[in-house]
Amino acid sequence: MKYLLVEDNLELAQAICSRMGLDGHTIDHAAKISEAMDFAQAGEYDLILLDIMLPDGDGRSFLKQHRAAKNDTPVIVLTARSQVSDRISMLDLGADDYVTKPFDHAELQARCRAVLRRKTGSAQTMMRVGNVEFDPVGGHLTVSGNVINLRNRELRLLELLMNAKGQVFSKQKLVDRLFSYDDDVSDNAIEVYIGRLRKHLEGSSVQIKTLRGLGYRLDHD
Repeated sequence: MKYLLVEDNLELAQAICSRMGLDGHTIDHAAKISEAMDFAQAGEYDLILLDIMLPDGDGRSFLKQHRAAKNDTPVIVLTARSQVSDRISMLDLGADDYVTKPFDHAELQARCRAVLRRKTGSAQTMMRVGNVEFDPVGGHLTVSGNVINLRNRELRLLELLMNAKGQVFSKQKLVDRLFSYDDDVSDNAIEVYIGRLRKHLEGSSVQIKTLRGLGYRLDHD
């Protein structure tokens, strides 16, 4: 998954990026509302983690504009404000959830997973297609009973494809969703990860098809 983190505390931002990165998530970090606006306009994100107290204003102004633009990307607010009225106002503005600082990183990760499940309409973490079972939390794929442990990029690429079965993803779109703006990505990076996933899926009812000139699509029998 690709997240946008809007947080001006550099130490906290680095800790969040590090922990999320260990799970294979890609993070773009903005320290100001203006930077967050630029990222949101230029890229596509699965989730936004939004601090409220920022150097150039209140994060609620970003949230207002985000929802006014009919953008349905989930937003989890990171806030030091513990008053019920503050939390209610943020939820009413369009936040999907909030986490009060200081927080445990495991809780934040669990909240992210819960919000993303709600967006996809699924109450379960495990994903099943044909004779394939995929556990994005545990990081493994099961094909006809055989368990395969996935590397981080393979994990997030398969999660992206399985969450949008039948949708065509261009190579550039996959690069945008799997890598941050700071990553140095080679031209054949996506081909390498697609090739690895195809090898893992051999003998299954699931295929990653190449549509010449268009991109890739996950299909199943």
